[in-house]
Amino acid sequence: MADDKVPQQALGDDAARQLANATKTVPQFGLITPRWLVFLLHWVPVEAGIYRLNKVKNPNDVLVACTQRDEAELPQTFVDYDDHPREYFLNAVTTILDIHTRISDLYSKPHDQIREQLRLTIEAIKERQESELINNAGYGLLANVDPAQRIQTIDGAPTPDDLDELITKVWKEPGFFLAHPHAIAAFGRECTRRGVPPPTVNLFGSPFITWRGLPLIPSDKVPVENGRTKILLLRVGEKRQGVVGLFQPGLPGEQSPGLSVRFMGINRNAIASYLISLYCSLAVLTEDALGVLDNVEIGKYHDYKPSYR
Repeated sequence: MADDKVPQQALGDDAARQLANATKTVPQFGLITPRWLVFLLHWVPVEAGIYRLNKVKNPNDVLVACTQRDEAELPQTFVDYDDHPREYFLNAVTTILDIHTRISDLYSKPHDQIREQLRLTIEAIKERQESELINNAGYGLLANVDPAQRIQTIDGAPTPDDLDELITKVWKEPGFFLAHPHAIAAFGRECTRRGVPPPTVNLFGSPFITWRGLPLIPSDKVPVENGRTKILLLRVGEKRQGVVGLFQPGLPGEQSPGLSVRFMGINRNAIASYLISLYCSLAVLTEDALGVLDNVEIGKYHDYKPSYR
């Protein structure tokens, strides 16, 4: 049987690639998110890892009067303080990164193996930081909502009426809503159904939908369980008696506020170890700085019948 294979007349692609240099990316880490909450919080440095939140004991007991033209007796008052203020202690999100020296010596071109291992590990730590700021049982946002600041959705799906009601709970200079992306999509569907598409604003170079001028900030760290989630509304900053993040400044091996990387040495197996620690916490300065919309249904969709003119 005759061989019908056409003889090769020039160098082929497969062989040519053996001499070519491939352009290599740094490792891509699909779990990285923008972590907008960390950017939008106001961060307060603390000494010795302790933040004491002093409060007025009985605000309504402070007496003042509007003077009249007569010589009525003026009220006498003083402002008393809470005898047992709450203290917040910084928590550490930490791990030990191990890198074999043979790997870092031989395979660090074009990308340094130690630098990339540290970068990816730090990204994972920062992702956990944002999750703790929302979900930590001690200092997280969801664990520190005053019962009077919780409301329920009217009918499951998040509507403009629900967010308006949430604003009444945090009406003193509210900063932003915080919600799972699915909750924001569900709110957008309810707005579309009512013919009131929410405006969009650009922050940090990215678009966010807004309601009543307040941006809805997405975070996949807001929990979703059985098709339901929550929407938070925050006021931020010490001057506004809002929500603040806490960090320890001046750490040994500090890479960024509250983040430390320290070389621990090389063991007898030629493995180098690095201790990576991120110290942080969060405080809600007054009860009305944080409100939560509970029972937010994210799986409700609407059918729109086509109509023609």
